[in-house]
Amino acid sequence: MTDPRRRCQYRVVLWLLALVPPCAGADVLDSVNGVRSRGCAGGVKSQPLQPNTRLDEVARRLAGGASLHTAQQQAGYRALSAFSVNIADVPADGDVRQIIERQFCPQATNAAFRELGIYRQGNDVWLAFAAPVPGPAQLDPATQSVHMLQAVNAARAQPHRCGNGTYPAAAPLTRDATLERVAQEYAEDMATFGYMDHTGRDGSAPHERITRSGYRWSETGENLASGLGDAENVVAGWLRSPEHCANIMDPAYTQMGAGVAVNPRNDAAVYWALEFGRPARH
Repeated sequence: MTDPRRRCQYRVVLWLLALVPPCAGADVLDSVNGVRSRGCAGGVKSQPLQPNTRLDEVARRLAGGASLHTAQQQAGYRALSAFSVNIADVPADGDVRQIIERQFCPQATNAAFRELGIYRQGNDVWLAFAAPVPGPAQLDPATQSVHMLQAVNAARAQPHRCGNGTYPAAAPLTRDATLERVAQEYAEDMATFGYMDHTGRDGSAPHERITRSGYRWSETGENLASGLGDAENVVAGWLRSPEHCANIMDPAYTQMGAGVAVNPRNDAAVYWALEFGRPARH
């Protein structure tokens, strides 16, 4: 025979659970990814974000008043870039799509972001968007070199405005093994010693490092970057910088070599080098 008091307790517990939707976090994630799948005002669409429990902890610490940087440190989450937002008066079903579209669409659809952390407290939700620091296996130099060549040549295939200058479309570049070796060695040196500068630790300039490699050149140039997650994002960043953009669009160059290295222990994390060249005539 069932104890009526126990039956009453079960009813109370079930009633309380009904007040908190068990999938509220999933509904928030679905809402954000719904915005990313459409883009802002018909703009570029982005890949869906993946949930991350450590990033959930970042969001929880944000709710406690920590800054984004402090919350990441306390949760042990390393990010190349991150963005956080607190949304009040979230409906019980967790549908934040309209709020995201109205107020945070450019940030929420940032293609660099890969993961999302969620914390809910009552009707308030904290979101932590992040581009995590990739592991070395995720940034295989040979694969990234191919991707960078494709991204550079896609840019050269159409006119670009670089600062005050306008550049017409230019012929595609080809990969050169020697330039690639120079770029990879320099990326590894920057990652190992935590610096980013066109002047090497030995005082060398880019053209001197290329000359030492045995590459006989008539034109050379170099682009560097740090803290960006993949070749496509790096090239997109360079195209927004007048000098780097001009290097990418310079018709004098015919060859290139790219390198990438990861140091997960410092803030920059990922270091990139792109060497441009045009062989000397014999």
